[in-house]
Amino acid sequence: MTGKTHIIGGIAASLAYAQFTNHDPLIMVGAGIIGALLPDICHGGSKIGKKLPILSKIINALFGHRTFTHSILFLVIIAWLLNSFVPSDAVIAGVLAGMVSHYVLDMATKNGIKLFFPLSMTVRFPLTTRTGSKIEGLVFSILALLSFYYGYQAFSYYL
Repeated sequence: MTGKTHIIGGIAASLAYAQFTNHDPLIMVGAGIIGALLPDICHGGSKIGKKLPILSKIINALFGHRTFTHSILFLVIIAWLLNSFVPSDAVIAGVLAGMVSHYVLDMATKNGIKLFFPLSMTVRFPLTTRTGSKIEGLVFSILALLSFYYGYQAFSYYL
């Protein structure tokens, strides 16, 4: 999936999760976007890889793309680091929701992900699509609609 699809996925996931918590939806959205981009730190051409090119090259050289940073192990490590150093539950929840949305979206691609890294098993859905395809455009549109729906629900009490 492309960066824009991951971003809208992170927004939708964090706003949906905010519906079930007392966390500030605005903080959740910001953190959700960061979490949605974080797993692609292993790819130099990604939005986050371009911002942190040296770190991206090191991670890619050590692990490759869609392996360690797309695994449950990485999710657990990030959760532990966030719980150790970030005092905001909304930030933690948003980052993790964004990361999970990234994993789910990449499991919908033909290449899948190494969800159980260091095991070499690739995880993908039975029906997959190619990154940048018309199907991804449809997924983006659905996620945008979900974001508007959950955003309206989350922010309606401010109106």
